[in-house]
This record gives sequence, structure tokens and C-alpha cells, in this order.
Amino acid sequence: MEGVPGVNTVPNPNHYDKSIVLDVKPLRSLKPVFPNGNQGPPFVGCPPFGPSSSGYSPFFPFGTQQPTQDTPDLNQTQDTPIPSFVPPLRSYRTPTETNGPSSSSGTKRGVGRPKGSSSVKKKEKKTVANESNLDVQVVKTFSSDFDSGINPAEREDGNAYLVSSVLMRFDAVRRRLSQVEFAKSATSKAAGTLMSNGVRTNMKKRVGTVPGIEVGDIFFSRIEMCLVGLHMQTMAGIDYITSKAGSDEEPLATSIVSSGRYEGEAQDPELLIYSGQGGNADKNGQASDQKLERGNLALEKSLRKGNGVRVIRGEEDAATKTGKIYIYDGLYSISESWVEKGKSGCNTFKYKLVRLPGQPPAFGVWKSVQKWKAGLTTRPGLILPDLTSGAESKPVSLVNDVDEEKGPAYFTYISSLKYSESFKLTQPAIGCSCSGSCAPGNLNCSCIRKNDGDLPYLNGVMLVSRRPMIYECGPTCPCHASCKNKVIQTGLKSILEVFKTGNRGWGLRSWDSIRAGSFICEYAGEVIDKGKLRGNQEEDEYVFDTSLVFNSFKWNYEPKLVDEDPSDEVPEEFNLPSPLLISAKKFGNVARFMNHSCSPNVFWQPVICEGNGESVIHIAFFAMRHIPPMAELTYDYGVSPTSEARDGSLLHGQRTCLCGYEQCRGSFG
Repeated sequence: MEGVPGVNTVPNPNHYDKSIVLDVKPLRSLKPVFPNGNQGPPFVGCPPFGPSSSGYSPFFPFGTQQPTQDTPDLNQTQDTPIPSFVPPLRSYRTPTETNGPSSSSGTKRGVGRPKGSSSVKKKEKKTVANESNLDVQVVKTFSSDFDSGINPAEREDGNAYLVSSVLMRFDAVRRRLSQVEFAKSATSKAAGTLMSNGVRTNMKKRVGTVPGIEVGDIFFSRIEMCLVGLHMQTMAGIDYITSKAGSDEEPLATSIVSSGRYEGEAQDPELLIYSGQGGNADKNGQASDQKLERGNLALEKSLRKGNGVRVIRGEEDAATKTGKIYIYDGLYSISESWVEKGKSGCNTFKYKLVRLPGQPPAFGVWKSVQKWKAGLTTRPGLILPDLTSGAESKPVSLVNDVDEEKGPAYFTYISSLKYSESFKLTQPAIGCSCSGSCAPGNLNCSCIRKNDGDLPYLNGVMLVSRRPMIYECGPTCPCHASCKNKVIQTGLKSILEVFKTGNRGWGLRSWDSIRAGSFICEYAGEVIDKGKLRGNQEEDEYVFDTSLVFNSFKWNYEPKLVDEDPSDEVPEEFNLPSPLLISAKKFGNVARFMNHSCSPNVFWQPVICEGNGESVIHIAFFAMRHIPPMAELTYDYGVSPTSEARDGSLLHGQRTCLCGYEQCRGSFG
């Protein structure tokens, strides 16, 4: 046996670490090696082909996979491997290593980003292979040495805060795992870690709406939907519960996922023709008739009972070659069902679902945006196709479908900062000496060293963690223009539009879906002296001021969830050499149109770029969470400190907040 025994451990056939190879002995002479209490969760055994004991999740110590009894359905996808609920690798050691140091005790959710993992840790993680393709089973036992901050009642029934928190914590771990080593399996590894540590909500299956999830919310994997209870199956397209019907039990459908790429599926945003599950070709290529059982039976029962079914529409992710984006399109009713011959010649169940009235548009918005992009229809209310006049890498449209106003007050569009001769907030700097692209772990690169040995971005577009300061390569660095440490200086990544709001003037939103951590834009304008601003008689409503007080929040990954030392974490509080004020009143870019919200979906991060021997500080905006197309982009404007409010400062003043958030603080500025 090569490699460390355990679930999903598949050795490299060309190389293995001989130091961890166990002696091969007859099976009858093998004895299991149990970790001690400080090394990991208790060992749980169960029959590999039978149900596990009540209250425990199955565990297969020698990699045996539990066969599934569910036949794959036509609407399942293979885009995301299934997480494996196993103890950490440190729980499996040879007898000579069982007396190693114990794991640290549990902590509350961490703050900041720990320094990069050592090469030893990365090598150890390479022994983990891809996960199996089995449906997730609900985990009801959790690690005892980690405090998830979620109590049992909150795991059963969530709310908007818990849903947002779980999704942000998941994506933070996923980004960190992708940054360190596991780009291909980071999603499933992150999900397995969160589930086994109790970081999830809405575990109670239910018919109808799910607490904390809104129509139009988007997800970038099925596992995300499972973590928050929208759709519990990570492979099957139909999810259902079993309810009591007198003395009998009958299944009722709770949710379906439409992949959007199978025979007969309608693309109408108000109805859906859905194919049943089962009947796929076996290993010999032989298809069969679908059977009225499991998910198909649940849909048939829901047709008769008339209960609403949650519908999630799957669409291709234009930013990746194989990824998908899932749009929660609300509740549908099943109006009819029938059987027809498929391409294979076998009988296939078909179900017609009609969207319930009174719900906000979701998939309909998605389809409209696709038509605008393709030029099939014209954006209603379009004033200008590109208000930047080519200054940005992507056009920014100007739209007003609210009233007759033809545009905002005049300003000069610039795509980056503009420093006055009398005031310049810079520092001396020397760029890197890399040829090609800067690489993580290359301590000969000065830019990598400043970022603690890591690239701060994934794929050159997505921030991994907030930091006191991000250091980007600059124009004079010899690395390629496509270097993955050059992000904010490469321009917009999404198609944006400036639009007229109902009660907050002009706003900003995106035609594209934006994934959490993605770069949106920087705050461009004139860097000014604070004293000069106070001298103005007219209040400047387009000032970004880093000295204001902002609502604190945790966005970075938790070190214990990625097996890192919590003592190495980096705080998320920013560290600027002095306050920075940027006025976008006369010169600015799209960021000047972003409105305030007490529950924002965008945050700012200071970034230093080297140029002409100087380090220039920029303010960059990143997505706090996944943002659906046409959702307004907002950030926290901050409030003046008590001392500023008393001395008559003209910085914003106290203005009434119109964000509409339930826990709105009432004012900002």
C-alpha cells in the first residue's frame, strides 16, 4: 500500500514518499492506528455498504467508496467534486509519529490572513487526491475542537446574516486553498472542512422559501447551495423530503436544478420543461426507461399536492471554461407531467413548471442582459453607450429609465489618480527584477516579499484576503504586463452601467455576475489636502476619506480551517502612512457613482503600485460577496469621528441614509 491510508488518498504512480509507506502485511495481522484525542476527531467505523449508526457520518478508513443507490439524472452536472467528510491528515500517522504535538484549541472566527504556508506543509497536502463523486450526506456530528459560532438551532434554521456569513466564510477558505495549492479541488475541500466543523445553516429540509435566501441570489457551485440549505444534493437535480400522508409516507419535491443544456428544456423565464432523473446509459452504453421513483415520484406527488418547488437555473460561467453559475429563480408550481421518447429511444418523464406570480425577476434579468450583450435588443433608457469615451478597457453605459434627466453634472473622466503638484502622497520605491511573471514563494522578488511571500490575487482578478496594504507590481517592473500581481492597473473586469435610481441620484451596477473577491474598480480623482477641502465653501459630495470610521467586518479566512497557526494571522485593519482624501467632483471615474449602504456588497482596500521610483497609494474596490447582474454596487461611506463632527468639518456632514437596510444606522458621512 503506497501513501497514507485514508479516504480519497490516491498515490502518484511515479513517485511517493518512502518515509510514509506502511509495511505490507497479511490483512489478518493489520491493526488500525487510532489518533489520540488531541490529534483529531474520534475514529468512527461503519459498514461500508450499509447505513451508518444514528448520529454519525460514514467513514471509510481504507478508501472504500460507498456505492450510491441513486441513478444519475439528466439534470445533474459534474462540475464540482463532492466534499469528503474525513478527519484532518494529521489524524493518520504511523505508530512512531502518534506522540507528536497536539492541535491547538478552538478559537472564534479569525481575523486577517496568515502568512504563506511553508513548503513542508504544501508537500504534505499533496498527498490528498480528488474527491469521489457521491452525493453529500448530511453531517450531524462536528469537530469538537472548533467553535463555529453557530449554535444547533441556527444550523437548523438560518437568516440573512447567517447565510451571508456562511457563504463568505466558505469562499474565504476556498480562495486560500486555491492560493496555496489546491486550485482544482479547493471547492470540495473547503466545503468538507466547513461541514465537518459545523459552519452551515438551514440544514432542516423544507418546502417553500429558505430563510435568508432571496430570489435572484447567485451561487458558483452546488456545494454553496448545500451549505445554506437551498438545494441539499450536490449531484442530483431533484431534492425532496418525505412527509406523512396518513399512515403512509410520500416524497415531496423541494427544489430542482436545471442545467439548461438538456433536450427539451425551455429557456422561457416564466416556465420550465424539466426532464426526470434516471435512465442514463450504463457502462455498456445501454439506456433504459426512467422509473417513477425517488425524485420523479416526488415531482409527481408535488404536482398533485400543488406545493411550490424552488427552481435554480444553471448557466455557463463566461469567466471560466467549465464553470457554471446558479441563479435562484424563486418558486414554481408543477402544472403537468407526461412521458415521451428521448433521443435514446427510452421513455423520459417531462414536467412543466410555471413560475409563481409576484416574485422579483431573476432568470428573466439574466436573459435580458444576455440579449443586450449580443446586440439582439437595445437597453431601455440608454443615454450613452460609453460615458468613458474609451478611457476604460470596457464600455460603461449611461442609463435612465426612471425620469427625463439626461445625465449627471459635468466632470472629466479619468481612470486613475490625479495628484496636484502641491500635494503628493507617495513613498520612494524600487520595483521587482522579475522576468516573465512574478511567482508566489519567490523571495528574490521584492513585490512578493512585501506580500509575505504570496501573490495577493487569484488568477489576476480576485483578492484572496484583506491586508493592511497590498503591494502590486508597477509600470517600471520588468515583469510582463499580464503579471498576476498587476490587477487594479489593468482596468475594469466587468461591464458596468451608471443608472438613475429612484431616490439616491445616480448609481452603479454590473451587467456581469461578480464573484466574491473580484476587482471592480479603483476610486479615481484628485488627491487633495484635507485643509484645502475645509476651505471650500461648497460641500464636496464626491470625496473619499480614509480617516472616517467604517463598520468593521470579518472577510478573511479562518486559519484553523486551513490548518494554519492562528498566531500568524494578519489583521484586516488598514495601515496607511497618512490619511488619504480623493475628490472625484471635477475628475473621476465610475466609482464616484457608487452609493452608500449600511449592508454593502463592496469594500475598499489600499493598494500600493510602484511607478517611476515612487510608491503611489490607490483605493481599490472588491466584491464582498457574490453580486448578481443588475444589482446595485454599494460600499460603506463611513462616518466622521466624534472630534471631526464637533469642529464643523465640511467632509460630507451627517446625511440621511436611504439604503433601506433593516438595521440601517440612519446617517453617514
